[in-house]
Amino acid sequence: MPDSHDPLRSLFREAASAGSSASALAPVSVIEQRGERVRRRRIAGIAVACCLVLAGSGAALATFLPAGPGPTLPATTPSPGPLTRSDSPPPAPRNTTEPPSAPTGTTIPGRSTEPPGTGNPETSTPPRSANPDTSATSARPPR
Repeated sequence: MPDSHDPLRSLFREAASAGSSASALAPVSVIEQRGERVRRRRIAGIAVACCLVLAGSGAALATFLPAGPGPTLPATTPSPGPLTRSDSPPPAPRNTTEPPSAPTGTTIPGRSTEPPGTGNPETSTPPRSANPDTSATSARPPR
């Protein structure tokens, strides 16, 4: 059956002939520039994707990993044994505010083993005050 009477077909043929006569090939340099632009965009997109993956995995690691190192566990379980010197409790601290006392029967030069005021008043020394600036002469009230 001949289709020569179809008006739509004849319009398409006219449009095709007008387009083919007006069309021309693009120069090679323009095609190369388009290809370079596409290539640069593709590389930039891959770089952005890699950065996002690295940032996301870094954030995930920071979230799921513990903040600090945990206690270090021994490689083997220690067996119970006798206490060593390092395992024993530390000795009680000595009172360092009081001067050491002299052993019984010994005397320290310049000191009496008797409390002040109980011995001979001529040989015993008066007790010293805690403040060296304070003396018996400054016990008077100020004028």
